[in-house]
This record gives sequence, structure tokens and C-alpha cells, in this order.
Amino acid sequence: MNNVDELAVNTLRFLAVDAIEKAKSGHPGLPLGAAPMAYVLWSRFLKHNPANPEWFNRDRFVLSAGHGSMLLYGLLYLFGYGLSLDDLKNFRQWGSKTPGHPEYGHTPGVETTTGPLGQGFANAVGMALAEKRLGAEFNREGYPVIDHFTYCLAGDGCMMEGITYEAASLAGHLKLGKLVCLYDDNKITIDGSTDLTFTEDVEKRFMACGWQVLKVEDGNDLELISSALEKAGQENSRPSLIMVKTEIGFGCPQKQGKSEVHGAPVGEEEAKRAKEKLNWPGESNFYVPAEVEELFQDYSASLQQQEKEWQDLMKAYKSDYPDLSARFHSWVNGEIPEELEKELARMSFEDSPATRAASGQIMQAVARYLPNLVGGSADLNASAKTYLKGMEIFQSENPAGNNIYFGVREHAMGGILSGIALHGGLRPFGSTFLVFCDYMKPAIRLAALMKLGVIYVFSHDSIAVGEDGPTHQPVEQIPNLRSIPNLTVLRPADAIETAYAWLSVINNREGPSALILSRQGLPQLAATGEGSLKGGYIVRGEDKNVADIMLIASGSELHLALEAQVKLKEKGIEARVVSMMSIELFMRQSKEYRESVIPLDIKKRLIIEAALPQGWEQFAGDEGQIIALDDFGASAPGKVMLEKMGFTVDNVVNKALNLLA
Repeated sequence: MNNVDELAVNTLRFLAVDAIEKAKSGHPGLPLGAAPMAYVLWSRFLKHNPANPEWFNRDRFVLSAGHGSMLLYGLLYLFGYGLSLDDLKNFRQWGSKTPGHPEYGHTPGVETTTGPLGQGFANAVGMALAEKRLGAEFNREGYPVIDHFTYCLAGDGCMMEGITYEAASLAGHLKLGKLVCLYDDNKITIDGSTDLTFTEDVEKRFMACGWQVLKVEDGNDLELISSALEKAGQENSRPSLIMVKTEIGFGCPQKQGKSEVHGAPVGEEEAKRAKEKLNWPGESNFYVPAEVEELFQDYSASLQQQEKEWQDLMKAYKSDYPDLSARFHSWVNGEIPEELEKELARMSFEDSPATRAASGQIMQAVARYLPNLVGGSADLNASAKTYLKGMEIFQSENPAGNNIYFGVREHAMGGILSGIALHGGLRPFGSTFLVFCDYMKPAIRLAALMKLGVIYVFSHDSIAVGEDGPTHQPVEQIPNLRSIPNLTVLRPADAIETAYAWLSVINNREGPSALILSRQGLPQLAATGEGSLKGGYIVRGEDKNVADIMLIASGSELHLALEAQVKLKEKGIEARVVSMMSIELFMRQSKEYRESVIPLDIKKRLIIEAALPQGWEQFAGDEGQIIALDDFGASAPGKVMLEKMGFTVDNVVNKALNLLA
């Protein structure tokens, strides 16, 4: 390590130490140990442009071990991504650009939100997959317009998480050769040595998954790290894991190699001792030597040239391949043809299809207009109806396919979908049975936090699943999903509402969407349609000015409300029927619209949904009731299940009469 490199590495180390000391909170262990590998990657290999963090053909860097955020913030500051020294001094404070864990969309240069371990690793797999798919679409001889790497820095905790193994397995199968993971192999977690719980052979595990595994025995040797990264970059047919032996909290005389340095400030005295040991000015906080400032300015200036060369390539590409160039910009900009809305509005369906079947038919139309729609299911294409016909299967030997086979890996699927969305240029969807969305919850939550336009297609939406029993019958999943901020949940009642649900989902780029679809066939209802774009709307109104009662239902229960309304009318009772396809969409409408659909002066309200009742209280009011579930289901035919659980027209009518009594 020459003198200026050593100064640069130690600058990263002590910017982290000082910020964490000032905040009295944070994780100094990883930045102290992993600074050398991060410095080598960013200064010698990473293709990026601090002047334009959104440059499309940049390499992606994912800090999967997000607790080491101050290492990333130090890099972003030194390379000139717009962070100031004051931003570092405000680490973990209110309104700061340097939150406790990296947040996508909050800090320039942060590629994804990380912290929950393993999520970033799966995101990185998704980014590498997207690069491979887009390269197959747009690259031509002499024009490698999509040609970049995805780098990930992961720790022991990431390696323990199941999502990492799921994602690594798929990445190896797909031979994502431009995916490189730096493993901060320090063998320490919060509770102590990894020997307490984690003695497996990570090298053999990744080799078994089809990865190239390289080892760096000294995490402070910049040339060994550089050599490993060079070798990883030359491997085209396998992703690479670089196991870098480090010491957590390197430089701290009393805490180096100990778990206590993982997640707490080292302390003022230990910080002084560390600076003394590494020949750093002991009394200087947030110190950046002049030669380090100059070094990183030179790096940043040279990096801008890389994007300029790519922009020149794109100009020539546009001249030689104008149609491809136009398609590239359309995909990257997320353009949606106006004709798609007209196509969905005029679609016709077979009698009484399940909404999962209607969705499958709709997806074929969507894919014709949005050829960058990519995704698949967790081994459930046949049941969820999510296979895109004529779009081929994405495999290592055929990366031009749009159908991704995720295998039985729901959690990894969720993280990979987010990575595809973060990369840009593709619109990802993933599917499984609704009850199994529990396996995906952490990934869904992070997608919602990042406001990614991921589409989740969840079929088999209620106790009507039937004979498979309570293990497969979702009860709490719908209210659980509705509780996630920024996630739009849509439960269409018939094929027409399903078409409009898809239209809404496609146009939603402010967060992920979850389509909740039935296994059983549902009747096509009169008057459903465009109103569902507002989430809730009147499907059938009353004949007189004010209804006696309001029936509000979602999805497969809407037809019960409509049939009950007819029977109530025969008894001289006026009922308004409201379809609530999406509570989130409805709550985004104006107060005037919401009150026109659910007026305050209609006090008697009956809500019907085959799920737990949580979330419906806001619509029931003081005088309303909810027909819902209060327990798990059972194994029986779907129709029997619905009858036994009270989801019948007669029960709706009786509940309404009791409410009015």
C-alpha cells in the first residue's frame, strides 16, 4: 500500500469513526475492517460518474451489509456525490442525508435501501439479471450499450440469511457473470464469534451453487484485493464471490476483532488509540488530508470521461440502429402506449372466469404493448396464470426471454424483483399464492419503502381455495398487506375490474402494487368497470334519495352484496352497493368524491370480505358491521367453506335486516 492509498483508506475509516462518535450511534466495525476493499473497488474498478449518479450504464454498488452505511457515505463524500462534510457530521440525525442505513432516493449514489440483511444481495442479483436481459435486447456488434457490473458488499449476517442462499442459487443457475460479491469475512456478529452458529463452508456452498469463489487472505492488502477483482471481471459464465479475510474494528487496540465494535461507537479514548496506532492526527475529527482530497478529485474527473465515451457510443448507435435506440429510451423512460388503455377497455372474457384466469388473459395483452414486462412465479405459473406466451424463458443460454422461473424461492423473488426495478428499463412482476406472500414480506416492505413500481400477482385469495385447507387459505394476508405504507392492494370482483386493476397497476410508479385474485370462477357483474380506477365506486345505487343501508364489498364477495340488494329491495329496503376494489386508491380521491360514494348520512353499513376485518372499521362507522373471518379455515370444497363461514346471500340479507331492526 503506497502512502496516498493508505491515507485514503484511513480517511474512510476515521470519517466513519468520527461520525459515529458524534452521533453516539452506529456501526464502526465494518467500515474499519472493510475500508480497503471498498476503496480498491471504487477507485480502480467501479464504473460510475459522481456528476451523474443516474447514468444508465454505470456499475451498480450494493452495500448489502447496510449497517456499515458510514463507509458508503464516506465514499460518496470523497468522490463528490453532493454530500458535504456537514452531512457526515449529521449522521443519523433528523433530516440528514446520511440516515442510519442507506436509503434509496434519499442520498445521491445509494442504489438501494439496505439494512435488513440479505435483501441487498438479492437486489444485486436482480440488477445483474436486468443487465443481462437488457444487453440481450439492445447490444449489437460494436455497440455494447448495456455493459456493466453489479457489485455487492455482504457480511457474515447476510450469508446466514435464507434470502441470500435462495438468490445465490438462482444467480448461479442463470450464470450471471457480471455479478461480483465482496464478502467481508470477519467471522463476528452481534452475539460474538460466528463459531456459535455458523460453521458451514461458505466457499463450498457457493461453488455448489455455480459461483466462482476467490479468496483474499489479507483484507488490508490492496493488491491482493485488486487481483481478485480483476479475476472476477474476467469470468463471464459464473458470478463471483470474493471472500476477503478482515478484522472487524481494525485499528482499535482493545476492540479489534471483538463483537462489541459491531454496533456501538468505539468511545472517545479508543478512537484516540486507534488514530495513534494508524498514525492519524489524534485530535482531528473529520480530517481529510489535502493529498486525499486531490486524489479523489482526480478520480472523479477521470470517471466523467467514461460516461462521455458511452454517450458518444449512443449517438453512433442511434444513427446505425434508430429503431433500437428509440425502443431503448422508451423502456428506460417507462413509457406506456395510450393504445393499451383502449385494448384493456374492450377486452371480452369467457363466462364467469376466475380473476386469476382473467388476469392471465390480460397479461398477454399488456405484454404486447409493454414488451419490457418481465417476471414469473415461484413455481406456480400453471396456477397463477402468469406465463407470457411467445416471450420465451430467461435462461443463461437465452437471456432475451421475459419469463423468469424463480423456483420455489418466494423471498428471493421479492428481493430480485426490487433489484430489477431499481436497475431500470424493465417492469417486473412476480407471483405466488396469496398465503405465501408471508415469505416475501420483508422484500415487499422494502419495495414499498423505496416506492418501486413492482407488481405482485397473488392468486388463490380466500377460504374458497377449499380442499387444500387452512395452510393454503389466506385469512390475515389481505389486511397485513394493506397495512404497508405505499403498497396499493387491489382485489377485483370480476374480469372487467381485473382489467382496470391491471391498468391502474401499470400506471402506478409511486410504489408497488398487489393484485389479489380468486381461484374460483366469478360471475361477470353489471355496471363494474372504469369506476374501479378510483378504488371504490357505486355499482348499484338506491332509487330514493337516501339509502336505508349500504353494502360494501371487495373482490369475490361483491356479487353477494348485489344479490342481497335485490332481495332487500323485495322487502322494501333500499341498499346502495359499493365495490371497494382498492382502499388505497379510494383514499387518494378527493374528500368530496369519497363522501359521494360513502355519505356520512347513511349510517347503516354492512361490509363483506372473506378475510380478517382489520382496516374496515374506518368504513363501518359506529353503526356498521363487518362480515369477515375470525379464525383459520378448514379443509372442504370451496363452496362449502364459504357457506360454513357465512359468505352467503341469505346471511348478508339477515345481517342487514338485523342491522336495520
